[in-house]
Amino acid sequence: QVQLVESGGGLVQPGGSLRLSCAASGSIFRFATMGWYRQAPGKQRELVATISSGGSRNYADSVKGRFTISRVNAKNTVNLQMNSLKPEDTAVYYCNLNSRFDNSWGQGAQVTVSS
Repeated sequence: QVQLVESGGGLVQPGGSLRLSCAASGSIFRFATMGWYRQAPGKQRELVATISSGGSRNYADSVKGRFTISRVNAKNTVNLQMNSLKPEDTAVYYCNLNSRFDNSWGQGAQVTVSS
């Protein structure tokens, strides 16, 4: 099974920026759709953004224009650049790899937006 390791979470003030990264093991990364999901306390996990193997991007309405997902296949890495952060963006952010061979989740990275 693919291993996913997130990094880059933390505490930031409203209006600030953070960049999350997710590194994947194995050789199927370039064939997979990669995604970021988040789960706030007391809420269900929700889609934030996805990027297909061909580079097509999809965003939740709540983050459009503020967040950017990107991938570097040569490094088996997917990133989430988060700008203009709001308190309602506070959540644990999870990296997901979805392919015909595997569906795996990272351990999660805490993002807290607070003054």
